[in-house]
Amino acid sequence: MVYLDNNATTPLDPAVIDKMTWFLKEHFGNPSSLYPIGRQVKEMINEAREHVAIALGANKSEIYFTGSGTESDNQAILGVLDAVPDKREFVTSAIEHPAVQETALYLEKKGYKITYVPVDRDGLIDLDVLRDAVTPQTALISIMFASNEIGTIQPIEEVVRIAQDKGVLVHTDAVQAFGKIDFRIERLGVDLLSVSSHKIYGPKGVGALFVRKGTALLPFLHGGHQERGLRPGTENSIGIVGFGEAARILPEKFEADQARIRHLADRLKRGIETKIPKVHLNGHPERRIKSTLNYSFLGLEAEAVLLSLATKEIYVSTGSACSSESEDVSHVLLAIGLRPEIARSTVRMSLGRFNTDQDIDIVLKELPDIVEKLRRISAFHPEDD
Repeated sequence: MVYLDNNATTPLDPAVIDKMTWFLKEHFGNPSSLYPIGRQVKEMINEAREHVAIALGANKSEIYFTGSGTESDNQAILGVLDAVPDKREFVTSAIEHPAVQETALYLEKKGYKITYVPVDRDGLIDLDVLRDAVTPQTALISIMFASNEIGTIQPIEEVVRIAQDKGVLVHTDAVQAFGKIDFRIERLGVDLLSVSSHKIYGPKGVGALFVRKGTALLPFLHGGHQERGLRPGTENSIGIVGFGEAARILPEKFEADQARIRHLADRLKRGIETKIPKVHLNGHPERRIKSTLNYSFLGLEAEAVLLSLATKEIYVSTGSACSSESEDVSHVLLAIGLRPEIARSTVRMSLGRFNTDQDIDIVLKELPDIVEKLRRISAFHPEDD
């Protein structure tokens, strides 16, 4: 099996499996209980919180566990807007993850003014439009750190400077950046930041939200005191412990991981562009996560490429895992100016910690033949864009 869909989810690291297995065997207490077996679990949750905080360059007291990156995004946006009800404007980008995009659409129905900052053909936001969009009524700016579909990295520090000049809070969805970009929250300067466990070789069903000390934020879920009153409900202890272990080993493996993944991604990129005609790389050529390769195979339907690769046990995607069941064309690809027929020809390959040179060899052996055969029987003709 060749797995090239690490942006959708990553396999569990063996160290995470070991930690979670041990925890399941040894600990079952409710962390809200006052007796020892509950307090032990509470201590392990706080230990995991510290590991996540260290990996992000934050204080432990600023990290709140959630059920996912999507929940973290919702909590950040809705929590800020509820905390400042007199401000009814929200600024975001045209290429956000559905967790932010759908929340913006929800707010629009509630009467909020939403500004969607456009991007250029490489997926970079227009900072001039962003600057002009911020008014005294703006409560929050939310700009994704790195695109889950095309890998483009946004100038978050410049966004923060614009926001601070106007006294506006900034949230960034860093789910795809965490573990792939060497950043520290203090340097970024954001007020809120979302991450997810299953993008860094931890378990699914657990995320975290960084909330800078002093940031006004109200919960959007109600019913308990957990996570210091921000996220009620009995904690997903096993998930949090796994997330903590994934975050603990992240700094140890970061440099070696990234060097090897860049090498593999460069090999795959060179091979595709050498062996396959009429392909187009989407996203910024340099300012992007190198492990994300988003290609339009002109003249083809992406689903045909994906399914043909799957028969060879090579697994890729056609875009965001959160919208892959929809037949709609990717809003990200349309926002960077691709025509719908070109957007529908686009396949995303994303590499991770456990990919090997042999994986790349297999893909470069199978993919050119698949594309050639599909184009031979296609009703469409490849065309440049």
